[in-house]
Amino acid sequence: MSFGRLDRSSGAQPMSDINMTPLIDVMLVLVVIFIITAPLLASSIKLDLPKTDAAKASEVPQAVRVVVDAAGQAFLNDRPVSQDELARQFATSQQANPDTEVQLRADKAVPYGRIVEVMGAAQKVGLNRIGFVADATPANTTSTATAPVAAPAGGALRKP
Repeated sequence: MSFGRLDRSSGAQPMSDINMTPLIDVMLVLVVIFIITAPLLASSIKLDLPKTDAAKASEVPQAVRVVVDAAGQAFLNDRPVSQDELARQFATSQQANPDTEVQLRADKAVPYGRIVEVMGAAQKVGLNRIGFVADATPANTTSTATAPVAAPAGGALRKP
């Protein structure tokens, strides 16, 4: 059995680096194909769709602002209200728009139980979207040399 010649002549050495020309050619062909086919995919059939009042895609959910001060007094849209009046206003808002969001701002001295009462009144009538508004200023600033960070209008809102 023979496995080749015994004498080694210095012939052409194998090429060990990658030839980039075919890869570049393939990439250019793909780019041209995508340039030609992309406008064809983006075009659509022109339709004159019927109008309806049932679906409003650009309708922004309504928000109700509730503020509870340090004494526990509730304010609905900057008007003082009792707990019963607050529940009635929540029911009215829910009937007008079921996706109404309750934006709740409360003083940090308010007992947790009072906040739960307000949240319960909202959830009882079906308003389940409740956002808690807080001040963006850090609570533990000890240096008086630094200026406080200004909160955006209404503070930061967390949406569920």
